[in-house]
Amino acid sequence: MHITQLNQECLLHLFSFLDKNSRKNLAKTCHKLLEVFQDPLLWSLLNFHSPVELKKDNFLLGPALKHLSICWYSERVKVCNIEDWMKNSFQKDFCKRHENTVSDFLLDVCNRCPNLLSLTLSGCGHVTDDCILQLLKNCPNLKSLKLENCVQITDDTLEAVTLHGASLRTLHVDFCRNVTQAGLERVREKCPSVMLRADRSANMIPDSKPGKKLMLEKASRKLVQL
Repeated sequence: MHITQLNQECLLHLFSFLDKNSRKNLAKTCHKLLEVFQDPLLWSLLNFHSPVELKKDNFLLGPALKHLSICWYSERVKVCNIEDWMKNSFQKDFCKRHENTVSDFLLDVCNRCPNLLSLTLSGCGHVTDDCILQLLKNCPNLKSLKLENCVQITDDTLEAVTLHGASLRTLHVDFCRNVTQAGLERVREKCPSVMLRADRSANMIPDSKPGKKLMLEKASRKLVQL
């Protein structure tokens, strides 16, 4: 029996074991397999391991998407997650090239994937509070939001959870250094049903503004002179 003689349900099951590139390549072989690739039921779960993958055409976004994960584990993450005033010109240029990649993708998810149930972001240093706010507004069924090492996330995201996260049951903000203890306490008070985890977040040193950095340097020089 040739693979194309299988019914749609069987083909969907077979496709589900393939990665995105393999699905795309198989879809190029015949019209029937292209139809399977384009079936929304195949795309209820998406995992990405690099922002570069977000720009490829080997997946589909749509109302069927329920679970989304963008986890960037790379040495490059360290560059994107250090404070801007600490970056050299090469590092700033590197970050500039992809600073909107994840945010633009998530805004596309907002418009096309209203049934999203879970979102995991790790190492996404350019994702902002406004982006998460739009997700919470446009994906009212979101039950799990896990953020790790997303340095631009602040208490504004926690506030958005209290206002628009009616369906949320799990919230992780691990290693998000600009989240404060006061913001976490507010979530616990306003959303007691949410399972909240914030490993290291409120205990980390938050970003310092350049002006504050200069003040610290001047104070340090005075101590040396004394």
